[in-house]
Amino acid sequence: MAIYLTKESKVLVQGMTGGEGMKHTRRMLAAGTDVVGGVNPRKAGRTVDFDDRAVPVFGSVAEGMEATGADVTVVFVPPAFAKAAVVEAADAGIGLAVVITEGIPVHDAVAFHAHAKSKGTRVIGPNCPGLITPGQSNAGIIPSDITKSGRIGLVSKSGTLTYQLMYELQDIGFSTCVGIGGDPVVGTTHIDCLAAFQDDADTELIVLIGEIGGDAEERAAAYIQEHVTKPVVGYIAGFTAPEGKTMGHAGAIVSGSSGTAQAKREALEAVGVRVGSTPTETAKLVLARLEEQG
Repeated sequence: MAIYLTKESKVLVQGMTGGEGMKHTRRMLAAGTDVVGGVNPRKAGRTVDFDDRAVPVFGSVAEGMEATGADVTVVFVPPAFAKAAVVEAADAGIGLAVVITEGIPVHDAVAFHAHAKSKGTRVIGPNCPGLITPGQSNAGIIPSDITKSGRIGLVSKSGTLTYQLMYELQDIGFSTCVGIGGDPVVGTTHIDCLAAFQDDADTELIVLIGEIGGDAEERAAAYIQEHVTKPVVGYIAGFTAPEGKTMGHAGAIVSGSSGTAQAKREALEAVGVRVGSTPTETAKLVLARLEEQG
């Protein structure tokens, strides 16, 4: 099983005909993703050849959904057009919008998240690597050849750390890996993924990767205490980050004692989550926890 994305998912790519869209559409297709179309009003009616598959281009998300039955869109459009792209997708009734674009103004993100929620569209991102259900489907930019299908669920703010944990735990494999993004405002949270993995019968253990800034990990800890019975292993990036300096992600900034890696670690450990000091140690904690499960 999986969360949010399966082999039945039919995927549109907004911005497919741009450089990044072309590159990653080819990679998604190679991973087995059922990419059924691209969206570009200026190139509607054309097809784009990707190795052994010709993918049609539609003038709108609504047109693409009507023609193909698509239920997922991956957004590769520039930051200035991202709000309009997500609003269009939500208005068309798409179930899941995966927003890869980084550099989107916070006020735009707040607006399109609120609009999508009002329309019943789940947004993952922005500024995220997307999500992958190994062996089934890959929506975004996560490498598909570094792991296999298995029994670990992974939710992460960091794309790079997502890839590292996938690689280090490839012998066990993953049900679904979700990169939620590192911006101050994201559409799908740690808590959303924790709830979904808790309900997924084939996910036996959850890995949670956080980073400095905000209080998302503290809120996730409180949720774990009340609602999650499966084992959770965590890692927090940013133990050595200097105060007051944004580190990589727009949301990764420490102010005084707020948002520090140590505070997040303590909150998670207080509810029984084992937290590694490095990604490699985190992977070892996962293996040890699975051995205890039997």
